[in-house]
Amino acid sequence: MLSFNRELKREAEKLDSITFKVEGNSAKADTSLKKIDNMEKRIKPFEEQIGAITQTISQTLSQNNTNILSGLSGLELKLKDIESTQETLRVKITGFEEQIQKITIARPEIRSDPVILLKRDKAMSTLTDTEISVLEMLSKEGAKTAPEIKERVHLSREHTARLMKKLYEEGYLEREAGKIPFRYSIKKEMENLMQKTESNQS
Repeated sequence: MLSFNRELKREAEKLDSITFKVEGNSAKADTSLKKIDNMEKRIKPFEEQIGAITQTISQTLSQNNTNILSGLSGLELKLKDIESTQETLRVKITGFEEQIQKITIARPEIRSDPVILLKRDKAMSTLTDTEISVLEMLSKEGAKTAPEIKERVHLSREHTARLMKKLYEEGYLEREAGKIPFRYSIKKEMENLMQKTESNQS
């Protein structure tokens, strides 16, 4: 009986010890729960701030995406305008090149039109002294441009150009149309006529 009582006492002591430990653990658990509650309370404002920041970022990204898409659309329209302008310029340049090629192919080296037959008795009567001196110069020295003749006759550029055009259109001169400025030369018929006139005068 005594042995049973001792055994029972030991078991009771163990039970008290376990109960004490359980109570201690329960107290610790309550403390931990309180700490967790406090942490949750502290974390909650941060979670709200993070949520607000996340929403702001999302809205900003959405707005930026809209702006980017709008900008890309505008760039696409500008690129199309540039491509259209380039195509128009390409067509114009091609047209100019074709015209230049036609002019180059069809360009005569020397134009002798208009053909006017010169009569000996009238060839010199309507010419001024300056015009006669130009014809004599071309007869003796060969073809020259209007700027070269201008320096010799001491006339303005416009006056010299009109004089050479008149002599050409009236059939006294020929001109090379291959390049500008034109080179003027006296017609063979006029040259022979002037030589005969000089011979008669001498």
